Amino acid sequence: EVTLSYFQKNRQDGLYTAWLGHSSVLINIEGYRILTDPVLERKISILGPSRFKGELPLQIDQIPDLDMILITHNHYDHLNCYSIEKLHDRCPRFLVPLGVGAQLEKWGVPREKITEMDWWESVQVDDNLTVTMTPSQHFSGRGLSDKDVTLWGSYVVKTVKHSVFFSGDSGYFDGFKEIGERYGPFDITFLECGAYNERWQPVHMFPEETVQAHLDLKGKILHPIHWGTFNLSLHAWNDPMIRILKEAEQQKVILATPIAGELLIYGRIIPTQRWWENNQR
Repeated sequence: EVTLSYFQKNRQDGLYTAWLGHSSVLINIEGYRILTDPVLERKISILGPSRFKGELPLQIDQIPDLDMILITHNHYDHLNCYSIEKLHDRCPRFLVPLGVGAQLEKWGVPREKITEMDWWESVQVDDNLTVTMTPSQHFSGRGLSDKDVTLWGSYVVKTVKHSVFFSGDSGYFDGFKEIGERYGPFDITFLECGAYNERWQPVHMFPEETVQAHLDLKGKILHPIHWGTFNLSLHAWNDPMIRILKEAEQQKVILATPIAGELLIYGRIIPTQRWWENNQR
C-alpha cells in the first residue's frame, strides 16, 4: 500500500515517488503532486490485456488531490477513460501532447484544464516548477484510422532543487542524449523497461537500452516503469528486471526496484529488494 502521508500538500521538503504499476507514478516534488499516465483499472479495453494477478497498490478514490496529471500519449495502457473520469475533479491541470485534449474533453475534462504541448515546449507553473515536453520515439492511435494523428512524448519536471525525467514509451534513440545535454542531470529517470520484442525495437527499448538511455540522460537513480503490470509481450513477466539488473550492475547504475506502491524518498530510501525473484505472479 502507498504511504499517502508523503503525498499531502504540506509535504514540501523533498522528492517522493510511488510506482502504481505500469507507467503510473505518483510524484511529490517539493509539494507539487503529479501523477503520470494514470491507468487504475483492472482491464484497460474489451479486447486488450488484463493485469497480472497483482492487486492495485491503492484504489483510485485514495489518490490525493493533485496539482497536475501528465499524459505521454493516447495508447490504452497510458490513457484510460475510467481513471480520467474518476480523477479530473481532483486535478486542475492536465498536460498532454498535441491533439490529445479532445479525447479528455469527451470524458468530461473542461478545456481550460488542458494544456496541449509540442516537443521542447515548456510550461512555467510558478517560480519553482517547470514542466517540459520532450521527444520520444514512439507512435499514437486508439483505433484503425487514427495512427499518429496525435503527438506522443516524454516529460522533464524541474524545480530549483530537483529534477525527474519520465519517458512514457520510446525506443532507444539519440534524443535521450540531447535531453540529457539540455536538461540533465536528473535525480530520477523513470524509463520504460518492458513489453519489448525484436520487431518492436524502434518503439520499445530492451532493458540494456534502458540503462544506456539513463546514462545518456545523466540520471542518478534509474527507476524502471512499463513492466510487470500488463501482459503486453511474449517475454516472461520478470524478464525485464533480470536483464536490467545485470546491465545496471555492469554499468554501476543505481537501480530502484520498488514493488508497486512502495515509497522512494530521494536521498534517503531507495527500494532495492529483488522481490520478483521469489514472487510468482
